Amino acid sequence: MSYHASRRTLLTAAALAAVTAGGAASVARGSRPTPDQPRPAPDDPRPAPDDPRPGDRAPGPEHAARLLGRMSLEEKVGQLFVSRAYGHSATDPDPADAEKNLAQFGVRTAAELVSRYHLGGVIYFAWARNTRTPHQIAELSNGLQRAAAATGAGVPLLLSTDQEHGIIARIGKPATLLPGAMALGAGGSTAAARRAGRIAGTELASMGIRQDYAPVADVNVNPANPVIGVRSFGADPRAVAGLVAAQVGGYQGAGVAATAKHFPGHGDTETDSHVGLPVMRHTRARWEELDEPPFRAAVAAGVDAVMTAHIVFPALDPSQDPATLSHPIVTGILRERLGFRGVVVTDALDMAGVRQKYGDDRIPVLALKAGCDQLLNAPDLALAQRAVLAAVAAGELSEARIEESVLRILELKARRGLFADPYTSAERVDAATGTAAHLAAADAIAAGTTTLLANPDKLLPLDPGAAPRLLVTGTDPASPSGTTGPPTSVLARELTALGCRASAVAPARAVAAAPGHAAVLVCTYNVPDGESPQRTLVTELLATGVPVVVVAIRNPYDPARLPRCAAELATYSWTDVELRAAARVITGAVRPAGRLPVPVPGRYPLGHGLAYG
Repeated sequence: MSYHASRRTLLTAAALAAVTAGGAASVARGSRPTPDQPRPAPDDPRPAPDDPRPGDRAPGPEHAARLLGRMSLEEKVGQLFVSRAYGHSATDPDPADAEKNLAQFGVRTAAELVSRYHLGGVIYFAWARNTRTPHQIAELSNGLQRAAAATGAGVPLLLSTDQEHGIIARIGKPATLLPGAMALGAGGSTAAARRAGRIAGTELASMGIRQDYAPVADVNVNPANPVIGVRSFGADPRAVAGLVAAQVGGYQGAGVAATAKHFPGHGDTETDSHVGLPVMRHTRARWEELDEPPFRAAVAAGVDAVMTAHIVFPALDPSQDPATLSHPIVTGILRERLGFRGVVVTDALDMAGVRQKYGDDRIPVLALKAGCDQLLNAPDLALAQRAVLAAVAAGELSEARIEESVLRILELKARRGLFADPYTSAERVDAATGTAAHLAAADAIAAGTTTLLANPDKLLPLDPGAAPRLLVTGTDPASPSGTTGPPTSVLARELTALGCRASAVAPARAVAAAPGHAAVLVCTYNVPDGESPQRTLVTELLATGVPVVVVAIRNPYDPARLPRCAAELATYSWTDVELRAAARVITGAVRPAGRLPVPVPGRYPLGHGLAYG
């Protein structure tokens, strides 16, 4: 179905006038810092003159009305979709990536994908070979924007990624890698969280990425949660709310749309929604007390977008539909109860959690009927778009409903400067990404996050002046970004740089190598309950009589699943910046300041953390 042009013009002009009134002007154009322009300290809450950010000049209601009025229904539907695309280049991907694009989308290049499907956005992944280097990413972004400009509608793309930092980082060195959410929760500083968001947003914007799927607003109260964990700021809803709001301000102050996720809350699940359908058992009262506050704080902070969760929440909607497809949750609670007027984006539609009950042709239609705006990473893009068009033709979805979402998306693109200037440059990348100031700020923020959990015999801090011989062993998980680690080698290197004599060895050699060392440091990673190779390693090292220091490099729950040791620390991630911070704490170069943002059942309460006397 379609509307007369006059009806469409009146609808869009009125709607955009309502959503843009005063909004776009709140994002000021940044400027390059001059040599004598002071930078705030990392904990300074003032805005930092970081980068040449995109401008805020938004199209007026008449412009948007004309734009929407000349868009075909297919182009409007295309604006709803954010898709993956394979390759490092918009027009010249590697042959293997061209073949993947051809097999999945019927085109060889990302530029052709944008043109054929009238896309509203593209999401970058490392596994899709989109994120090799900051300069390459900027070139990819510009190529995609040129493809969008050449389409009939000419609407710029909203380019996005998951750059949460910590354990989720799609872009690695030489970009700045920052402490993740739970590390920031351990630090407890909203100013540091805001500063981290601003640095992250500044660097993303320099690469042409104007939407980040962060911060995580889930309150992690379940140690067995397999998918959130340290991606959450913690277990205290008030503390999480404050840090979420701070990060929203940081990202959006740098010109990048923040996205609070995963609504209505994914923090107390034992199933990963990538592989199954989690069920939240909270009562409505428990949800209001625990899960709601961070999302309410994000909305109050003016967050641009909220991402839905593929979880069933019977207390909020007894239909057994996942929240992404739930009108009572998306419209009834997020829109009406919380008053959110921004863009609602689904979590990825190729995840198992949203595909348990309905087919891939029904999911995008039901998501729009629930109140979602952006449809993220449909497994079969052509099928999904055909399904939405068919739903409009059949009257299940009205064209007016499609236009409501398109208007929200246009308003977001305008607010983030895309109509003013969708492009970036190598100069912007160099001015903003991986700068000495950003790297120093990341280290300063990380310095306040390492948590000393146990130190019963005052083994720590070690005296680097005595050049102690240290052995570092344990688990070496793959780098979140592919550009850091391995953790045991990084920790040994950093300890050596601080004056110790440290060497990294594989676990199979550690017990035999331990005698004669002042201490053995064991990096642990998600130790399971009961017997495990990690528990066996720690037990056998303790039997050597050499003091053992446990460094939990992901979940802080590990010490409760191990014998008590001479010292125990939590770093909340294994990227270099957090391992450097741990090394400084171990040697006393920095005093431990982190406090547990989650309780460790059977061992440590919420807020626990030791200091050096």
